[in-house]
Amino acid sequence: MNLPNKLTIARIVLIPIYMIFAFPYPTNWSWFHGGDFMNHYGPYVALCLFIVASVTDLLDGKIARKYGLVTDFGKFLDPIADKLLVTAALLSLIRYSKFYLWATMIILAREFIVTGIRLIAASKNKVIAAGKLGKIKTVVQMIAIIELQCAFIIRDVWPEYRHWDWAYDIGQFMSLIGWALMAIAVIFTIVSGVEYVKKNSKYFTETM
Repeated sequence: MNLPNKLTIARIVLIPIYMIFAFPYPTNWSWFHGGDFMNHYGPYVALCLFIVASVTDLLDGKIARKYGLVTDFGKFLDPIADKLLVTAALLSLIRYSKFYLWATMIILAREFIVTGIRLIAASKNKVIAAGKLGKIKTVVQMIAIIELQCAFIIRDVWPEYRHWDWAYDIGQFMSLIGWALMAIAVIFTIVSGVEYVKKNSKYFTETM
């Protein structure tokens, strides 16, 4: 197994670890004494893990193209790793705003459609790599998620645990920027999805 594929698998392995720290825990669970601790420090760890996972996404593609290590396995697995990572992050953001329910649904709908086309193509021994718009979409999504995670740490974690009241206003402003970035990511998601369907419609129209 080459290095880019190892990086992709490492990103998948990081996802459940990220979820442990990113998802909230009820502090009234008397049997789970670490709930408050995880809610306090978890967002910091989750942010670091997401950045590391995002960097592996950047590196595996660059290494694969630079050294001619592009494989069908990588073409298939890399987009799946991206989808799982972004979905996990979006689910963790729902605790802060119901808007991300809509973003998550739109992004998941796009990915289900794309995955369906990939499966049909795979049945014909064809592997479809991610297009340029799809890659831009993933990058914008990850940037938006990183910005939002930083914003929510400043807005919600710092005032509660560090008693820095001024941090709320800064975090609120950053969350607005993150909201705008996520809206742009959703637009790229829709546009890249439409492009993907048009470009690869031959795979499913043949079976109609």
